[in-house]
Amino acid sequence: MNSEGETTAWYVLRTQVKKERAAAAFLSEDPDVEVFFPKLRYLKTTRRGKIWWVEPLFPGYLLAKFDHVTHGRLVTHAHGVSKIVSFGEQVPMVPSEFVEALREEVYKHQEVDGEIIVGWKVEKGQEVEIAEGPFKGIQGEVLEVRPSIERVSLLLEFLGEQKPIEIDIRNLILADPDLPESLQN
Repeated sequence: MNSEGETTAWYVLRTQVKKERAAAAFLSEDPDVEVFFPKLRYLKTTRRGKIWWVEPLFPGYLLAKFDHVTHGRLVTHAHGVSKIVSFGEQVPMVPSEFVEALREEVYKHQEVDGEIIVGWKVEKGQEVEIAEGPFKGIQGEVLEVRPSIERVSLLLEFLGEQKPIEIDIRNLILADPDLPESLQN
């Protein structure tokens, strides 16, 4: 029994390779098993163009809440599940507070079905540093953000003058004036 007097607890399940979705779907059908399977959704550039890509937040793992005594065997042998994560004979429980905090964070950012939408946002006036290309290492101020084409206009000091340039948003990192230069990369 856990501290709340319940016999159910959260456990980490190791899934078979690329079977997280199948395991989560199968286990979700059992009313005595609660599954938490957070996913990341992000825009990825491919040869076919930009597509939305979805992958597990924890590849190869998912969280499930169940009574280990009565449902441990069922969960272990569920479609897509490899094993319940253990350390020798000890099967550690995941604190409910951790799972709830993680859920709050996921659902705060979710758009659909427990997916965290990943996208880096910059705002006008923000200080950024160029991470790639001929201007690598130079810092500038964001003048304009063009999210539809994923580009930003920056004001850079270059050769003693301030010049506006346009750059791909993925080539930027946030400039943090509080960090020493050696730690900003």
